[in-house]
Amino acid sequence: MDKSDSAYKTIGEVAKILNLKSNNKKVLATHVIRFWETQFKQIKPKVLNSNRRYYDEKTINLLKKVKFLLKEQGMTINGVKKILNNEDSLKLDEIADKSIRTENFKIKLLKISNKLKELKNGKKNTR
Repeated sequence: MDKSDSAYKTIGEVAKILNLKSNNKKVLATHVIRFWETQFKQIKPKVLNSNRRYYDEKTINLLKKVKFLLKEQGMTINGVKKILNNEDSLKLDEIADKSIRTENFKIKLLKISNKLKELKNGKKNTR
């Protein structure tokens, strides 16, 4: 039985959602989330009995944005802090979405270009 999207998630579940793996690829990298908590004041999990962390949907979305900016955009921790602290913050979801669409567009253009080269080379060979 899966939890609903609005249910609180454990740190292990969040690491799985974010696809955070340690170097040996077998263990979930929950330490990364704990480190990000120390660096970004906006990440505030609920800490309940015996110091277990529980994350709501809003916090998970924030962690996704932090991961996107750090890992996929190559920003520094200080750069991400500036964005998260800015009241007129960029719409990070739009940035991520546009980045994905741009990458898909590049892949499609590359396929078209390769196909055109194949067709051009095929015509040369038939002459």
